[in-house]
Amino acid sequence: MSGKNILHKFVSITTLAAVWCVYSMVAFAMPVDNAGEITVTGQVTVNGQPAVSNSTLLSGAVIATSSGSSAVVSLGKLGRVEVLADSSLTLTFTDNSIVGVLSSGKARVSNTAGTAATVTSKDTTVIADSGQANNFLVEVECSHTHVDTTSGVVTMRIGSTDKQVVAGSSAVAGNLVQAGCVPCLRPNSVPPTAVAGFPWLLLVAAGAAGIGIWLGTQSDDTSFDGGVGIISPTR
Repeated sequence: MSGKNILHKFVSITTLAAVWCVYSMVAFAMPVDNAGEITVTGQVTVNGQPAVSNSTLLSGAVIATSSGSSAVVSLGKLGRVEVLADSSLTLTFTDNSIVGVLSSGKARVSNTAGTAATVTSKDTTVIADSGQANNFLVEVECSHTHVDTTSGVVTMRIGSTDKQVVAGSSAVAGNLVQAGCVPCLRPNSVPPTAVAGFPWLLLVAAGAAGIGIWLGTQSDDTSFDGGVGIISPTR
C-alpha cells in the first residue's frame, strides 16, 4: 500500500515539474514590453491620464502636453524623445527603433548610432540615419511640417521624393498658404505678400512730392527774404 502511495507521489511531482518547465519555456519565449522613463514639467498626460515624473512609459503610449508644459522620455541605449508644449505624440519603440507619430506641436528626437528613428506627420515622414547619432526637431503647423536638424542627417520623405536635411539646415513639407491657417512666423517661411517693397516706395515718394508742391504754392503766406517769416494779414 505504501509502495503505491510513493509511486503516486512520484508521478504527481514529475507531472508538476514537467508542467512548470513547459510554462517557464513559454513565458521566457514571450516578448517583454519595452519600457522607458518619463520626466514631466507642467501638465502632461499619457493615454489620457495625468503623468508624473520618473514613471514607466510603455511602447505605444500617447503623450500630450499642455501650454507651457513638456515631457522627456528616456529610452536608455536607444536615446531620448522630448515632447514640447501644446503637442501630441504617439511613441512606439523596440530594442533597436524609435517611431513617433506627431499629430500636433513639436517633438525632438535624439537617437544613438544603430537605432532607427522615424517621425511621421500629416505632411511627411522624417527618417534618421541609423548609422550615426542624430538630433532633430519636427514641428507640425496647421498647413505644413518643419524639420530642423541639429546634428547628424535625416531624410524628409514626401510621397516618393526624398530630401536630405543635414546638420544646421531645415526643410518644409506641405502648403504654406493653405486657406484657414495662420501664417507661420518662422524666418523665410512666409510667402511674400501681393503689395510690398518697391511699389510702396513709389507711393511714399509721390506723397512727398505732392506735399512739396503744395508748400511751394503758399509763397504769399511766408516771406523768404532771409528774415523772419511773416504771415500776411490778407490774401
